[in-house]
Formats: sequence, C-alpha cells, structure tokens
Amino acid sequence: MKQSENVYKLSFGTIIIINNQLAEVIIDEEVEMNVELVDTYHDFLLSHLRAPFSLLINKKFSYSYTFEAQKIIANIEEIDYMAVLVGTLGSTLATKTIISLKDRENIKIFVTREEALTWLSDQQNKKAVI
Repeated sequence: MKQSENVYKLSFGTIIIINNQLAEVIIDEEVEMNVELVDTYHDFLLSHLRAPFSLLINKKFSYSYTFEAQKIIANIEEIDYMAVLVGTLGSTLATKTIISLKDRENIKIFVTREEALTWLSDQQNKKAVI
C-alpha cells in the first residue's frame, strides 16, 4: 500500500524509495520476520528498484527474525550495499550476527543516518567510476 510519493507501508514495515537504486527499510516494532515476510520484502525490492541497488536498514524499532529468515534476508544478488543504522547494543549485536551468517563485505553498521547515506552514496559512486 502506497502512502505517499515514495513511501510504501507493507505488512511488516515501511520502505522509502530514496532513488531508483536506493531504499530505506524500517521494520515495525515487535515484528518477527519469517521466510514469508522476507519473500514479500524481496519481491517489493525487485519490483520497485533498479538492480544493483543499495539499502539503508533503519533499525529504529525492536524486531526479530526466525533463523530461516536470518539466513535469507540479505541473499538476493541484486543487493549491492547495505548500511545498517543501529541505535542500541541489541540491534548492533543482531546485525553482526546476520553479517557473520552472510560473510559479506558490503554491509556496514552506522549510528547516524547521514553517515550511512554518505557511505552508500560513496559506494555507488565508486562503482559507477569503475
């Protein structure tokens, strides 16, 4: 369901399309992301963004994942870079767990939205030059 120009409210949270290759994802408070919700999330990203795309994961709310969802949440190859905005030790630890499951160098943790967006922009710009 579309709320405004670039803001989409889905069953699990909100996705803000910043540009055609960048979106901010905010999962709602107390949601448990399962495989079905991850599939919905991936389908949305693939149908609304141009690959390869980057994501700003804004962990402003507390939520959880099933183990199966943890294994697949960042597994679509169209995701180029992910910046994760954390505000608590718990969200930092949860993010580090997911990064370790992925063994990916393209995911970084940030404490300010501006730093996260700057890093994503820098990564996209470097890739455009190559």
